[in-house]
Amino acid sequence: MRSAALRDFFALNARWLSAGALLMFLSSFGQTFFISLFAGEIRAEFGLSHGQWGGIYTLGTAASAAIMVWAGGSTDRFRVRALAPVVLLMLAGACVWMATAQAAWMLPGVILALRFCGQGMTSHVAVVAMARWFVKMRGRALSIALLGFAMGEALLPIVFVSLMEPVGWRNLWVVAAGMALLGIPILLLLLRQERTPQSWAQESQSPGMEGRHWTRGQAFRHPLFWFMVPALLGPAAFNTAFFFQQVHYAEIKGWAQLELVALFPVFTAMSIGAMILSGWALDRVGTARLMPFYQLPMVAGFIAFSLAATPAGALVGMFFLALTTGANSTLINAFWAEFYGTAHIGAIKAMAAAVMVLGSAIGPGITGALIDLGVGIELQYLGVSAYFLLASALMTVGVLRARPSLPVAT
Repeated sequence: MRSAALRDFFALNARWLSAGALLMFLSSFGQTFFISLFAGEIRAEFGLSHGQWGGIYTLGTAASAAIMVWAGGSTDRFRVRALAPVVLLMLAGACVWMATAQAAWMLPGVILALRFCGQGMTSHVAVVAMARWFVKMRGRALSIALLGFAMGEALLPIVFVSLMEPVGWRNLWVVAAGMALLGIPILLLLLRQERTPQSWAQESQSPGMEGRHWTRGQAFRHPLFWFMVPALLGPAAFNTAFFFQQVHYAEIKGWAQLELVALFPVFTAMSIGAMILSGWALDRVGTARLMPFYQLPMVAGFIAFSLAATPAGALVGMFFLALTTGANSTLINAFWAEFYGTAHIGAIKAMAAAVMVLGSAIGPGITGALIDLGVGIELQYLGVSAYFLLASALMTVGVLRARPSLPVAT
């Protein structure tokens, strides 16, 4: 019966769910897992050390986080079919800029453009649409849309690394630009009619704590937001750091990069399983009961990465990483709607996205600088495990304090 209901849900909402999945897939070109595939070529081309490349990445990503606070609220004012094509056009331009960059001083701007348009706005538009368009099935809608990101994470590294030598790294960025442009007419076809037109927005809102809709300023001043900040920063910073340093990690372990990249589809498959399970669970019990626990697998994951002697050991780490990564995809995005309401979800989610983008800026910068200072990545990963213990404890306190204020389900 449940599987039949899920099939009916997908059949009735296929075009909107597919639009979300398409946007999440195309956001890959601004995600760290994709940009880091070219780390070796970029550092060699421009004569950069690990610390210099990490610093450039941090600078560009941090700037994109600042812009996200302002630009992310546009999802509260514009329909997806009007906003998303503009974002994809900008993403294609950023990819072309990377393909044609001729000097190291241009790279912070290139990274800013890629991160803001890809990781920032393209994914933000997708998850805000899912959170607003779906209420009772919000978790499952997010899970289905996020399969697009999972597909990109599984397929693009293998394809692009395999083509790196015969095609050339700059030409591959032109290919990425073409794929982003191709997504525009497909998206417009899917969204000929949006599920929730702007004129219906007020009728379709669901309230948060205290039965009201929180503005971004009110959410920012609420203690729960600050208890959540370490948990927002953590996965963004250290997932990003792991994928950003994949070339270096493989080198110090004595593995070929392709050996490590070959594990990514398995990691993605495990993330999908965790994502679907978490989406089902949050629709049944809500985010409040799940949030305190979902980052604990990261503790075991980074310990495994530190101690791994073979790619099989790294796969153990990826299993635990996947549990949190999959759950993070749905729980965090649903959390803001459940606790703060959906009337201003675009602006609130933009603020949270800015924190996460800032985290993804900090991770590569810190790890790159520490590598240059002689602090090995394996030792760093043990420190990361301790960080996630602290972040989980703070999140637990914040959520337990706020949970009694949630509206009673009817």
